[in-house]
Amino acid sequence: MRYFLAVLILGMSLASCQEAEPRRPIKVRTGSFFKESIKRNKELLALEEKMIKEIIAKDTAHTYQSSSKGSWFYYDQKNDSLTYTPKPDDLVSFTYNLVSFSNDTIYRSEELGTIQYKVDKQNLFPGLRNSIKLLKEGETATFLFPSSLAFGYHGDNKKIGTNIPLKSTITLFKIETQQDSIQN
Repeated sequence: MRYFLAVLILGMSLASCQEAEPRRPIKVRTGSFFKESIKRNKELLALEEKMIKEIIAKDTAHTYQSSSKGSWFYYDQKNDSLTYTPKPDDLVSFTYNLVSFSNDTIYRSEELGTIQYKVDKQNLFPGLRNSIKLLKEGETATFLFPSSLAFGYHGDNKKIGTNIPLKSTITLFKIETQQDSIQN
Protein backbone atom coordinates (compact mmCIF):
# COMPACT_ATOMS: atom_id res chain seq x y z
CA MET A 1 0.00 0.00 0.00
CA ARG A 2 2.82 2.36 0.82
CA TYR A 3 4.45 1.52 -2.46
CA PHE A 4 1.20 2.40 -4.27
CA LEU A 5 0.89 5.75 -2.42
CA ALA A 6 4.52 6.62 -3.16
CA VAL A 7 4.04 5.93 -6.87
CA LEU A 8 0.81 7.94 -6.88
CA ILE A 9 2.41 10.95 -5.15
CA LEU A 10 5.45 10.77 -7.45
CA GLY A 11 3.17 10.60 -10.51
CA MET A 12 1.12 13.59 -9.35
CA SER A 13 4.16 15.70 -8.60
CA LEU A 14 5.64 14.99 -12.04
CA ALA A 15 2.35 15.81 -13.76
CA SER A 16 2.07 19.11 -11.90
CA CYS A 17 5.47 20.25 -13.16
CA GLN A 18 4.18 20.74 -16.72
CA GLU A 19 3.54 24.26 -18.01
CA ALA A 20 0.06 25.59 -17.42
CA GLU A 21 -1.89 25.62 -20.64
CA PRO A 22 -3.89 28.82 -21.21
CA ARG A 23 -7.64 28.57 -21.55
CA ARG A 24 -9.03 29.13 -25.02
CA PRO A 25 -11.98 31.43 -25.60
CA ILE A 26 -15.34 29.76 -25.99
CA LYS A 27 -16.19 31.87 -29.08
CA VAL A 28 -13.63 33.08 -31.56
CA ARG A 29 -14.48 36.44 -33.06
CA THR A 30 -13.57 36.70 -36.70
CA GLY A 31 -14.64 40.29 -37.36
CA SER A 32 -16.97 39.08 -40.09
CA PHE A 33 -19.91 40.99 -38.60
CA PHE A 34 -18.02 44.27 -38.94
CA LYS A 35 -16.84 43.41 -42.44
CA GLU A 36 -20.40 42.60 -43.49
CA SER A 37 -21.69 45.78 -41.87
CA ILE A 38 -19.11 47.90 -43.70
CA LYS A 39 -19.98 46.22 -46.99
CA ARG A 40 -23.72 46.76 -46.39
CA ASN A 41 -23.18 50.46 -45.53
CA LYS A 42 -21.06 51.03 -48.64
CA GLU A 43 -23.75 49.43 -50.81
CA LEU A 44 -26.44 51.55 -49.15
CA LEU A 45 -24.45 54.75 -49.66
CA ALA A 46 -23.84 53.88 -53.33
CA LEU A 47 -27.57 53.29 -53.84
CA GLU A 48 -28.49 56.57 -52.13
CA GLU A 49 -25.87 58.51 -54.13
CA LYS A 50 -27.35 57.01 -57.30
CA MET A 51 -30.79 58.23 -56.19
CA ILE A 52 -29.38 61.71 -55.53
CA LYS A 53 -27.71 61.83 -58.95
CA GLU A 54 -31.03 60.84 -60.56
CA ILE A 55 -32.83 63.65 -58.69
CA ILE A 56 -30.17 66.13 -59.80
CA ALA A 57 -30.36 64.93 -63.42
CA LYS A 58 -34.17 65.36 -63.48
CA ASP A 59 -34.06 68.81 -61.85
CA THR A 60 -32.89 71.03 -64.71
CA ALA A 61 -34.18 74.20 -63.02
CA HIS A 62 -31.46 74.26 -60.35
CA THR A 63 -27.67 74.13 -60.25
CA TYR A 64 -26.52 71.73 -57.56
CA GLN A 65 -23.27 71.90 -55.64
CA SER A 66 -21.72 69.18 -53.54
CA SER A 67 -20.51 69.93 -50.05
CA SER A 68 -17.26 68.58 -48.69
CA LYS A 69 -19.24 66.62 -46.08
CA GLY A 70 -21.25 64.50 -48.55
CA SER A 71 -24.49 66.37 -49.21
CA TRP A 72 -25.70 68.16 -52.35
CA PHE A 73 -27.54 71.47 -52.45
CA TYR A 74 -28.81 74.39 -54.50
CA TYR A 75 -29.62 77.94 -53.45
CA ASP A 76 -33.26 79.03 -53.46
CA GLN A 77 -32.19 82.48 -52.31
CA LYS A 78 -28.56 83.57 -52.33
CA ASN A 79 -27.07 86.59 -50.53
CA ASP A 80 -23.96 87.74 -52.39
CA SER A 81 -23.68 90.95 -50.38
CA LEU A 82 -22.42 89.12 -47.26
CA THR A 83 -19.39 86.86 -46.83
CA TYR A 84 -19.64 85.66 -43.22
CA THR A 85 -20.82 82.10 -42.57
CA PRO A 86 -21.45 80.69 -39.08
CA LYS A 87 -18.46 79.57 -37.04
CA PRO A 88 -18.37 77.45 -33.85
CA ASP A 89 -20.02 79.21 -30.87
CA ASP A 90 -22.05 81.61 -33.08
CA LEU A 91 -25.77 81.68 -32.34
CA VAL A 92 -27.93 81.25 -35.44
CA SER A 93 -31.67 81.25 -35.98
CA PHE A 94 -33.10 79.22 -38.83
CA THR A 95 -36.00 77.14 -40.05
CA TYR A 96 -35.98 73.88 -41.95
CA ASN A 97 -38.28 71.18 -43.20
CA LEU A 98 -37.73 67.50 -43.90
CA VAL A 99 -39.06 65.79 -47.02
CA SER A 100 -38.49 62.30 -48.42
CA PHE A 101 -36.88 61.83 -51.83
CA SER A 102 -40.37 61.04 -53.18
CA ASN A 103 -41.46 64.54 -51.99
CA ASP A 104 -43.58 63.34 -49.08
CA THR A 105 -43.46 65.93 -46.30
CA ILE A 106 -42.20 64.43 -43.05
CA TYR A 107 -41.87 67.61 -40.97
CA ARG A 108 -43.02 71.07 -42.08
CA SER A 109 -40.95 74.10 -41.07
CA GLU A 110 -44.02 75.51 -39.24
CA GLU A 111 -44.21 72.31 -37.23
CA LEU A 112 -40.52 72.50 -36.24
CA GLY A 113 -40.56 76.27 -35.66
CA THR A 114 -37.63 78.66 -35.65
CA ILE A 115 -34.54 77.03 -34.18
CA GLN A 116 -31.96 78.86 -32.07
CA TYR A 117 -28.72 76.93 -32.44
CA LYS A 118 -25.24 77.47 -31.00
CA VAL A 119 -23.03 76.23 -33.82
CA ASP A 120 -21.28 72.93 -33.06
CA LYS A 121 -22.37 73.08 -29.41
CA GLN A 122 -25.85 71.56 -29.67
CA ASN A 123 -27.14 68.32 -31.05
CA LEU A 124 -28.52 68.35 -34.61
CA PHE A 125 -28.37 65.55 -37.14
CA PRO A 126 -25.02 65.64 -39.02
CA GLY A 127 -26.33 66.91 -42.37
CA LEU A 128 -28.13 69.87 -40.80
CA ARG A 129 -25.18 70.70 -38.53
CA ASN A 130 -22.83 70.83 -41.55
CA SER A 131 -25.27 72.66 -43.83
CA ILE A 132 -25.84 75.56 -41.43
CA LYS A 133 -22.15 76.43 -41.76
CA LEU A 134 -22.50 76.85 -45.55
CA LEU A 135 -25.19 79.53 -45.43
CA LYS A 136 -25.05 83.29 -44.89
CA GLU A 137 -27.72 85.48 -43.32
CA GLY A 138 -30.83 85.66 -45.48
CA GLU A 139 -30.00 82.61 -47.57
CA THR A 140 -32.26 79.66 -48.29
CA ALA A 141 -30.95 76.42 -49.76
CA THR A 142 -32.31 72.96 -50.41
CA PHE A 143 -30.09 70.06 -49.39
CA LEU A 144 -30.11 66.36 -50.29
CA PHE A 145 -28.75 64.13 -47.52
CA PRO A 146 -27.90 60.43 -47.75
CA SER A 147 -29.25 58.54 -44.73
CA SER A 148 -25.79 58.48 -43.12
CA LEU A 149 -25.98 62.30 -42.82
CA ALA A 150 -29.66 62.27 -41.87
CA PHE A 151 -30.86 60.09 -39.01
CA GLY A 152 -29.03 56.93 -40.13
CA TYR A 153 -29.87 53.44 -39.03
CA HIS A 154 -31.73 54.56 -35.90
CA GLY A 155 -34.18 57.07 -37.41
CA ASP A 156 -35.73 59.69 -35.15
CA ASN A 157 -38.05 57.30 -33.24
CA LYS A 158 -41.06 59.22 -34.59
CA LYS A 159 -41.69 59.79 -38.29
CA ILE A 160 -38.31 58.94 -39.82
CA GLY A 161 -37.48 55.28 -40.15
CA THR A 162 -34.29 53.34 -40.70
CA ASN A 163 -31.86 54.51 -43.40
CA ILE A 164 -34.08 57.21 -44.95
CA PRO A 165 -32.31 59.77 -47.17
CA LEU A 166 -33.81 63.25 -46.78
CA LYS A 167 -34.33 66.53 -48.58
CA SER A 168 -34.41 69.71 -46.50
CA THR A 169 -34.93 73.39 -47.27
CA ILE A 170 -33.07 75.52 -44.75
CA THR A 171 -33.48 79.28 -44.27
CA LEU A 172 -30.85 81.06 -42.15
CA PHE A 173 -32.31 84.24 -40.66
CA LYS A 174 -29.66 85.61 -38.33
CA ILE A 175 -26.11 84.99 -37.15
CA GLU A 176 -25.05 86.39 -33.79
CA THR A 177 -21.27 86.24 -33.93
CA GLN A 178 -19.05 85.62 -30.94
CA GLN A 179 -15.93 87.74 -30.48
CA ASP A 180 -13.62 84.71 -30.88
CA SER A 181 -15.21 83.94 -34.25
CA ILE A 182 -14.70 87.48 -35.53
CA GLN A 183 -11.00 87.54 -34.57
CA ASN A 184 -10.36 84.18 -36.30
